[in-house]
Amino acid sequence: MLPLFQISWETIWADLPIFAVLAVWNLFVILVLSKKAYEFALKKGRSINSSMYFSRKVIHFLAGGLTAMLLPFIAHEPILPAATAFGLALMTYLPHKLNRRMYWFQDPENLYDVDFTLSWGLVVFFTWFIDRSFWLGVIPVLFMAYGDGITGIIRNLKYNKRTKAWEGTAGMLVLCVIIGAKMGFAGIFAGIVCSFVERIENIDDNFTVPASGLLILLAAHYYFPSLTVSLY
Repeated sequence: MLPLFQISWETIWADLPIFAVLAVWNLFVILVLSKKAYEFALKKGRSINSSMYFSRKVIHFLAGGLTAMLLPFIAHEPILPAATAFGLALMTYLPHKLNRRMYWFQDPENLYDVDFTLSWGLVVFFTWFIDRSFWLGVIPVLFMAYGDGITGIIRNLKYNKRTKAWEGTAGMLVLCVIIGAKMGFAGIFAGIVCSFVERIENIDDNFTVPASGLLILLAAHYYFPSLTVSLY
């Protein structure tokens, strides 16, 4: 059988069991844990929008972020990670299209939940062909999942709504610097830039954050590789 994207089918089949487990875990987070977070926030007196936002961040951390963080240790090819992400993108898009949204995290005013999974899959898939360790794609994705996630939680706790504020930016900055250090000084710089890119209003940071981080890391990878050496 011919390889797929120059990746042997044996490699894909070898990764299948672990990604079957991860797919189930992601579904559990989306359908169960995030809903529990929404209900808990409501019981604590949070508004519907605030509770929905907390629910989204649970998905950011425990689904997208955790899965991305595991890739360098468990995955040997990018097809199954990307397929999982694109499958979840379809799963989250259809409720919007059919007007049967998962009310605990899906906002009728935007498709940010879909964009998150699409961005995740595209970054992870294409960067693997440049860096087989996955880190080149994982770091920008973690900026989006954990960095943007923590800024949203901080702002939501203080303002009880989705908003931009410097307190959240500070939290994201600290976390992204820690994450970025895995790819050296270039990663730290990328984390700083992404923290300020996230503050830009009226654009989807599910695209701008990983894209800006990735562009910086790509430039360093090709032109200043010594700056991408891990600091831990």
